[in-house]
Amino acid sequence: MSFPMTPMRTLPNALLLALLSPLANAAPAPDPAAMQRLDRMTVIGSAERAAEIPGSADYVDEQELQRYAASDVNRALRRVPGLYLIEEDGYGLRPNIGIRGSGTDRNNRIAVMEDGVLIAPAAYAAPAAYYFPTVERMTAIEVRKGSASIRSGPRTTGGEVNLVSTAIPTEQISGRLSLIAGEDSTYNAHGWAGGSGEQFGFMVEAVQQGSDGFKHIDGGGDAGFDLQDHLAKVRWNSAADATYYQELELKIGHTDQDSNETYLGLTDADFAADPNRRYRGSHLDNIQAEHEQQQLSHYIQFSERVDLTTVVYNNDFARNWFKLENVNGQTLGNILADPARFANEMAWIRGADSPANAFRLRNNNRSYSSEGVQSLLAVSHDWGTSAHQIELGLRYHEDNEDRFQDEDRYAMRGGSLVRTTDSAPGSNANQLVAAEAWSAYLQDQIRIGDWQWLPGVRYEHIELIRTDWQRTPTGRSEPPILIARRDVSAFIPGLGATYDVDERWQLLAGVHRGYSPPAPGTTVDAEESVNFEAGLRFADGDWNAELIGFLNDYDNLVGTCTASTGGDCNLGDQYSGGEVEVYGVEAELNYQVAELGDSGIGMPLRANYTYTRGEFQSSFRSSFEEWSNVNAGDELPYLPENLWFFEAGLEGERWSTFMSAAYVDDMRTRAGSGELDPDYSTDAHWILDLAANWQLNDGAELFAKVDNLLDEEYVASRRPSGVRPGKPQTMSVGVRLIF
Repeated sequence: MSFPMTPMRTLPNALLLALLSPLANAAPAPDPAAMQRLDRMTVIGSAERAAEIPGSADYVDEQELQRYAASDVNRALRRVPGLYLIEEDGYGLRPNIGIRGSGTDRNNRIAVMEDGVLIAPAAYAAPAAYYFPTVERMTAIEVRKGSASIRSGPRTTGGEVNLVSTAIPTEQISGRLSLIAGEDSTYNAHGWAGGSGEQFGFMVEAVQQGSDGFKHIDGGGDAGFDLQDHLAKVRWNSAADATYYQELELKIGHTDQDSNETYLGLTDADFAADPNRRYRGSHLDNIQAEHEQQQLSHYIQFSERVDLTTVVYNNDFARNWFKLENVNGQTLGNILADPARFANEMAWIRGADSPANAFRLRNNNRSYSSEGVQSLLAVSHDWGTSAHQIELGLRYHEDNEDRFQDEDRYAMRGGSLVRTTDSAPGSNANQLVAAEAWSAYLQDQIRIGDWQWLPGVRYEHIELIRTDWQRTPTGRSEPPILIARRDVSAFIPGLGATYDVDERWQLLAGVHRGYSPPAPGTTVDAEESVNFEAGLRFADGDWNAELIGFLNDYDNLVGTCTASTGGDCNLGDQYSGGEVEVYGVEAELNYQVAELGDSGIGMPLRANYTYTRGEFQSSFRSSFEEWSNVNAGDELPYLPENLWFFEAGLEGERWSTFMSAAYVDDMRTRAGSGELDPDYSTDAHWILDLAANWQLNDGAELFAKVDNLLDEEYVASRRPSGVRPGKPQTMSVGVRLIF
C-alpha cells in the first residue's frame, strides 16, 4: 500500500530511528522497480489505486499524456470529471482550474503540487500567481477530491492536483526525445536521458517550446511565446544489504518564459468579425518569467512496515508582466463593454492617435519565494481483523510576494505606442505580503473485511503579514510600515469510507471540512464549508464506471480581487459571499473492447459527465466584479452546468488513432439568475481533437494531431477585460525516439 507525501519540519531521521527502534527490524532493500519512492511522491500512485481510494480520485497516466502530445494542462485534464477549466491564452501557460465549484481564478482555491510539494510561487500568501509546471516533464497528473484531500492543504475545499515528474530510470542508460512542429510556427522539443547503477542514478531533461501565436495584432507584431525548461536529478541509495535502506535525491530545475500575452480582449462586435484579432493598444504587452526549484528528498525504510520521507524544498519565481492597465483613466473592461460611450478610448485602442499620457502601462514586477521542509512517517500495522495504513505528516513552510511596480504613460502615434511619461520604479506598488505556516495531519486507512475507513484530521497555523513601503514623489522607499499582522488556525477533519458489496460493486461516501485561509492584510474571515460526497463504483473485466454526487455547503464563500479577475477593485482585497451551496454529479464510464472480431484491433472507449449548480443563499452588494449585486438564488459565475467528455480509439499492433470530444456549457461570467445575459456569458461549445501514432520500430514513432478539428469559434472567457477566444484549429506532426 502506498502513502502520499505530506509535511514536517525538523524531526531528524537519526532521532526517529531511535524512537522507532522497537518497530524497526532490519529491512531488506526494495526491488529495483520500487527504488524511486514514487509511492511517497504521489497522492494516488496508479489508475488501479485510484479505483480503491475511499474518496474521488482520478489518474491521468503517461500513455494518455503522450497520446495527444499534451502540452496544455487544460486538454490533459478534460478527461477528469468535476474539474472546470477556463481557457485564457489557448496554450495552457496560465491555467485556471477549479474543482467542484471551488472557483477557477489562477487555481487559487485548490492545492497544486509537483511531486507532492506545493508548487504555487506563494501558496499561502498569494496563491493566484502566474507559474504552472511544464506538462511535458510529467509522467502523470493526479487529482483527488473529497475527504482525502485534507492531506495536502492549506486549501481543502475543492481538492488537489499533483503533477508527477519524470523519474530517474532504473536501466543503466535510457532516454527519450520528442520533436513536434505545427502551425503558427509552433515547435516543441522534449528530451531526457539518464540511468542507474547499483547505488547512483541521474537524469537530465529539457523542454523547448514556442509559437508565433494564433492571434494577430493590428499593424503587425508577435503574439506568441517561448519557453525553456531544464531539470536534473541525482540519486544515491544505500547498498542492497544495508540494515536500513535509504535514498537521497537532489532535484534542480530552471524555467524561463517570454510571452507576448495581454489582458486586453475584444468587443463582442469585433469578436464576431474576427475572434483572433488583437488591438494595436496591446502590442507592447509582454510577460517575462523565471522559475527556479531545488528539492532534496530523503527516504529511509526502518522496516517493511515503517518508513519516513523528508523533503527540503525551495522555489523562487520572478516575473514582470508589462501590460496595458487603462486608457484615459477608464478600465479596459468598461471601455470594451460600452464602446459607444467610450468611443474616443476605443478608437485609440484600435490605433488612432491619442493625447499624451492617455495610455497607462504597468510594470507588474513581482518576485516570489517559497521554502520549507515536510516529512511523512508511514506505518502499517494489523490489529486483530483490521489492517491499518497510518500517515503522520508535518510541514513548515514560508512564502512571500514582493511587489515593486510602476506605471508609465504612453500616447498612440502613427499606430505605435510612444512613452510620454516614465515613472519611478516602485511608485505604483511597493509592498511585501508573507506567510509562515506550521501544519500537521494524521490519517489512517483502515481495512476491516469489506469496509475501508479513512479518518483524518489536519491542523494549520498560519501567520500572515503585509508590509508597505512609503512612496515619495521621486519613487524612493522610506522605512517600511507594517500594515497588518494576523494569525489564523484551523482544524480540518475528514472521513471517507467504502464498502465492497461484491467483487464488482463498491459504495463510497465521505465528509470533510473545506478551508481556505484569508489573504494577508484582509479582515475577511477564512473560507469555510462542509463538503459531502457519496456514490458507487463498478468494475467487471473490461468495464469500469463511477457515479458520485457531491455537496459543498459554504458558511462563507470568499472572492479575491486579482488582475486576472478584472474590475475596478484593489488587488488583493477579499470579499465575503456568505452562505453558498454548490452541488452536482460526476459520472465516468470506461470500456476496453479487447478485439474487434478477428481483426486484432482493440477499441478503448471513455465517457464522463459533470453536472453542477452553485447558488448564493443571501442577497448583498459587492464591488467584486464577478459578483456585483447578488440576490439570493443567483448562480455562481464561471461554473458551467454541464460538462461532457467522450473518447474513442482504435489500436493495432503498431498504430493507434484516437478522437476526443469535449463539451462545455455556456456559463455566467457574473452572478445572476434566469436566462443568460449575452453580455455576461460565454458560449457553449464542442471541441474535437484527433491524434494518430505509427510505430516504425522499437525505437521510433511518428505521430500527428489536430487540436479543435472542426475549427470551432467560441467565447472562452470574458475576464479580465473583454471577450477571449479559444484556440482555433491547429495541426502538428512529430517524431518520438526511444533508446
